Amino acid sequence: MSPDEAGAAGPLAAMEPIRLEFAQKAFIVARDELLMVRKADSDPFHPGRWEVPGGRLQVAGDLDLDDHIRREVWEEVGLKVEPGPPFHLWQWFMPDRVRPGGRVRVVAAARRCAPVTLDVGLENQDGGDHLADYAWVPLEMAPDQDLIPSLRPVMRAFLLSRG
Repeated sequence: MSPDEAGAAGPLAAMEPIRLEFAQKAFIVARDELLMVRKADSDPFHPGRWEVPGGRLQVAGDLDLDDHIRREVWEEVGLKVEPGPPFHLWQWFMPDRVRPGGRVRVVAAARRCAPVTLDVGLENQDGGDHLADYAWVPLEMAPDQDLIPSLRPVMRAFLLSRG
């Protein structure tokens, strides 16, 4: 390699850059039931599928990771929670809605969260949440729901970690 070639852009430099985002999901259990939310038919990625509350970090707005998960749960289901430790990390890729043609890599942490309140409601969500319903699902039935595909291994890890 000649000195002129050293540091030259390689073939990967021509690829569209991938933005990185961070998300958290809250596994909230009360009375041996897991709080789950169903995506609305208007959801652009997983219409009608089930998941748990949570979402992506607002870099300028969330003070810390506990504040982030509390905000997401409050916005999506109207509950106050006490964040617990993470039990699983995973990632997924999705189309970038900011840069057409680009992609976003979302790195996520799943956390156990204890409910401080139990009155669930969807009134606080914003349009980007695309939530249609919620349910307290018996733990043994949670893996049988029509889950967002990337959540399946996380659900298995959650149930296995409970003993």
